[in-house]
Amino acid sequence: MNSQTSADLAAFALRVSTGILFVAHGLMKVLVFTVPGTVGYFESLGLPGFLAYLTILAELAGGAALILGIGTRVVSLALIPVLLGATWAHSGNGWSFSGEGGGWEYPLFWTVAQVAVVLLGSGAYAMRVPALDKALGQFA
Repeated sequence: MNSQTSADLAAFALRVSTGILFVAHGLMKVLVFTVPGTVGYFESLGLPGFLAYLTILAELAGGAALILGIGTRVVSLALIPVLLGATWAHSGNGWSFSGEGGGWEYPLFWTVAQVAVVLLGSGAYAMRVPALDKALGQFA
């Protein structure tokens, strides 16, 4: 019998909850803001429009991978630049994310949460892909 430690369960909870948030934010960019609207927003910030597509892909695919627990450490590490970009994009709107335009404390906290996921790993109830686990080793 495999007993789960509280750290395994905590890592699971953090991994799944942040994965759900990533999928929700990716879907919001597609279904609410629309892809062209998201591209336009990125361009209004002075960023190349193609980064909007990469961000949507990262949020949807990365979020799904986190929910499933596939390549957790690498996926979380790859999502940190997306979150730092969001922190930068909201930096001019003040501290509180509930303010107009959203502030920077939420994406910064989310960045720290992803650092914790990188350090903790998948935790309990993660899907194992033997080839990926072998290729990534401790970073799976």
